[in-house]
Formats: sequence, structure tokens, C-alpha cells
Amino acid sequence: MTAAFETVAVLVAAGSGQRMGGVPKAFTPLLGRPLISYSLRALEETPQVDAVVLVLPVAAGKAGRELVGSLGLRKVVEICPGGATRRDSVSSGLRAAPTSTWTLVHDGARPCVTPDLFAKGLEVARAAGAAIAAVPVQDTVKEVGPGGAVLRTLDRSHLYAVQTPQVFATRSLLQAHEEAPPDLLLDDASLFEALGWPVHVYAGDPLNIKVTTQGDLALAEAVLRNRGVLPETEDPLADAE
Repeated sequence: MTAAFETVAVLVAAGSGQRMGGVPKAFTPLLGRPLISYSLRALEETPQVDAVVLVLPVAAGKAGRELVGSLGLRKVVEICPGGATRRDSVSSGLRAAPTSTWTLVHDGARPCVTPDLFAKGLEVARAAGAAIAAVPVQDTVKEVGPGGAVLRTLDRSHLYAVQTPQVFATRSLLQAHEEAPPDLLLDDASLFEALGWPVHVYAGDPLNIKVTTQGDLALAEAVLRNRGVLPETEDPLADAE
């Protein structure tokens, strides 16, 4: 059957936000706008992405629909509830997504992503089958034992910190979610690795940070301000429950 779209993005934003003051992380205010709005706009501005599925906490569906409407987004075709784990949430998004040839998965907690990073991931995936954004590890990394003693120093020339977006052939991603061991709850690339399927790294962006704490939020704000993003003083969706 012919795919309905060439590329569908699954934007995963189902985190509870417990470490961010109790507001669902997707709606944590960042420069007066919901955190998730930045990734949504970046996907909207990426020509290679045809449609977007937004995965939110169960109680945030109404707020999500209002946000999509207020931003005038045309690519969001489904808003669906997430699950107990990240893997559950991605699986929920895949079930809700229209058929496609390629699936791009991005974490809504990375608001500083750019259309260029999405486009690069799709380019590499089309050549290699699976592509993940990553940046070389800059710090010296040591393996430490249970008692706090250093066991060994790892060769950082082979170490990368993985980000999203991650891009896969849709059929393969669906199969990986069905067949990979159920205890694998990290990124989607780990499912491919568990099945022995190749995954290729492409150059990520050190500024494509993941917002987990208030400190991360301040850093994301600095990145966006440096790009010329101005604060919005009033945003009724920023405090969505």
C-alpha cells in the first residue's frame, strides 16, 4: 500500500514535569510560550516533514489542541496520549500516525532544535536506514565501581552523547517496537541495536539541549534569546494543567 506521507514526525512530550514544578513539561513556560511550541514551529518550518503527531499527557489533550490552533499549525494531524514510559509514548504516536515511508522521532523537551537538524537526519536516514543526532563527548569519562573507586578511563574518541531527532524507515521502527526486548526503555535507536540493526550517527548540535531542570530551562532561554527570540509576556496556554 502506498504511504500517505513521505515523512511523519512523532513529537514526544508526555512527561509529567515533576522536576519542573508540577506543570506538564510540554507547557512549561519558556520566554512566555509553552516549551513544546518551539519544536512544533521547527517541524512546521521543515519542508521535508509532511505531518506531525503530537504525544502529550492524557490530561493535556485539550490544551494541546488549543496550542496548535493558536499557532496556526497545519502539519499536526493527530494529538494522542502518551504512556507510562518513553517507549510507550512513542508506540502510541506510531499507532496514531498515518502511514509513511520515514518516521522522525523528536523529544519535545529539546526546544532549541532547528529545521536544519531535522533535514540532516532525514538525509542520512534515507542513505543508511536509521540516523540519530549525536555530539562527541568533550569531558573525560571514567567508569566508577559501586564503592566510588574508578575502574577505568574510557576512550572518549569513540563516545558520543545522543540527542533527538532520530529518523528511521517506518516499517523497521514499527517492527523494532514490536520485537525488541520489553525492558529497553531508552531511545528508539537502542531497539535497533538490540536487534542487531545498523544505526548511523550524524552531527548533532551542542545547543540542542534537553530541558530537565530549571537550570536547563535558563540555558535554553539564553540560546533562544541569542537567536533573536523575544519573550512573550502573556500566553494563556503557558499555565495549562
